[in-house]
Amino acid sequence: MPDARLEDMTERWALAMTETGGALLAPLTPSGLPAAPVVTEPDLVAAVRSRPDVTRWVWRSTAEVYPRLLAAGVPVSRCYDIEVAESLLLAHEGRLGEPRSAAAAHARLHNAPVPPDPPPRAAEPGSQSSLFEPRSGAQLSFDGLLQVYADQLRRHGTTEHPGRMRLLTAAESAGMLVAAEMNRSGLPWRADVHRAVLHDLLGERYAGGGEPRRLAELADEVSAAFGRRVRPDLPADVVKAFAQAGIKVKSTRRWELAELDHPAVEPLIEYKKLYRIWTAHGWSWLQDWVRDGRFRPEYLPGGTVSGRWTTNGGGALQIPKVIRQAVVADEGWRLVVADADQMEPRVLAAISRDPGLMEVAGHDGDLYTALSDRAFHGDRDHAKLALLGAVYGQTSGDGLKNLAALRRRFPLAVAYVDDAAKAGEEGRLVRTWLGRTSPPAAGNGADEEAGIPQESTEPSFGDEGFTPGYASTNARARGRFTRNFVVQGSAADWALLLLAALRSSLRSAGLRAELVFFQHDEVIVHCPREEAQAVVAAIRAAGELAGRTAFGTTPVRFPFTTAVVERYSDAK
Repeated sequence: MPDARLEDMTERWALAMTETGGALLAPLTPSGLPAAPVVTEPDLVAAVRSRPDVTRWVWRSTAEVYPRLLAAGVPVSRCYDIEVAESLLLAHEGRLGEPRSAAAAHARLHNAPVPPDPPPRAAEPGSQSSLFEPRSGAQLSFDGLLQVYADQLRRHGTTEHPGRMRLLTAAESAGMLVAAEMNRSGLPWRADVHRAVLHDLLGERYAGGGEPRRLAELADEVSAAFGRRVRPDLPADVVKAFAQAGIKVKSTRRWELAELDHPAVEPLIEYKKLYRIWTAHGWSWLQDWVRDGRFRPEYLPGGTVSGRWTTNGGGALQIPKVIRQAVVADEGWRLVVADADQMEPRVLAAISRDPGLMEVAGHDGDLYTALSDRAFHGDRDHAKLALLGAVYGQTSGDGLKNLAALRRRFPLAVAYVDDAAKAGEEGRLVRTWLGRTSPPAAGNGADEEAGIPQESTEPSFGDEGFTPGYASTNARARGRFTRNFVVQGSAADWALLLLAALRSSLRSAGLRAELVFFQHDEVIVHCPREEAQAVVAAIRAAGELAGRTAFGTTPVRFPFTTAVVERYSDAK
């Protein structure tokens, strides 16, 4: 059942900022209509501070309002983000991609011309005050905003599972609060340590912004191996050089290069690794993004169609392991780094209601080992490949044989993702457990824009785990996408509830601990040393609460591997 703390309809107040820094406010009825006359307050912060009993603030955009409140030391417990809700509801109605602003929603409500959304604002590194500035675009009156909110409440009630959909909107809105708070807190970052790591890896910097010494040396080694000058930072130049050496390569991906027998391979792979660090997290990045001992990226909850987060600049979700040495807790504080253990297979067990897989996922131990003991004669690797292949669509060769073994033992789990794949191939929508909806089928490049891969020939193991090969036809590619979407998206929904529960428990316990980092299945909490064990317990409790809130009562457990460290790099 949905968590009452996320669904509470009492003491809701609508709020809109005025151009002069004030606020328009009104208490709301359960149907979203004003319960009293609209109040005009001259100061936004004072208006919110003077109403501590408000259960949930209803506003157009968290990104517009909340950073201003945080800057004044006024956090809020819960909110309803109208533009977040509009995006989720549009997707549920098969209209993902239509303008999601409150003004656009109001226009649709009145059959008026729909204004386009304003273009995304580019991040401005080094100027954190510019983050979360309100976007320009069509304006909407306070009365119009309330009309949109009331209509959204009605639309929630028309979805397949209204309670779940309302919970998803509440969870995504909570994620917006967490994102703003993490930006405000910042990830502890030692610039001196970062510079030392760069010097060890890359050597001296040359004047004029050219490549550092180590990259220049590796470039010379690559050129010497080919017998002519080659630019290792230009893939076309590298492919041409191999062709002239009688070796045909399709790309300069690391896994393809590693299979070649040529003296240029080793320095080329090393160059590519260091070049990425230099360009993505080198001295320029450090100067742009780290201020006063903190890295403050702008997190974008629901930045992908599956619900995974992204960031607006800064590359926070792709910090190389070697650079994590610079993420150092403050004096007397610690970093509690928590990874959800095999989250997506556990989510599949919960959403498929497969009794056998739920039993396997009902323990804190290694899920793949337990799975291998049940169906793969103790072969953990085959068990892992089978389960990930079912989720990601690797159903040929050994993958097909492994899938057959999985289907015999866990038929409901395999049928769940098979049905999602079939729906995708037929152009139908699929939804996560809570109601997040896949993009509609569309040709002419629309699938690519939505993140649905169109063609790939080989499976590989990337930074995020198993990535399958995709059939070249749109239908097959979409089927593989929707097969994964129902699991990955449901996992993203669970993660939102985890963040909401953890944020609430840290605050209610009166701890000084702060959520400072989140990506997919990992959270980092920065806390005083003496609070570390309380934080570890809070994370584990939040994971279990999120599981019950999202999926109801099931045997499935959602354990974490936690580490209490001074440096992020020491967690793994």
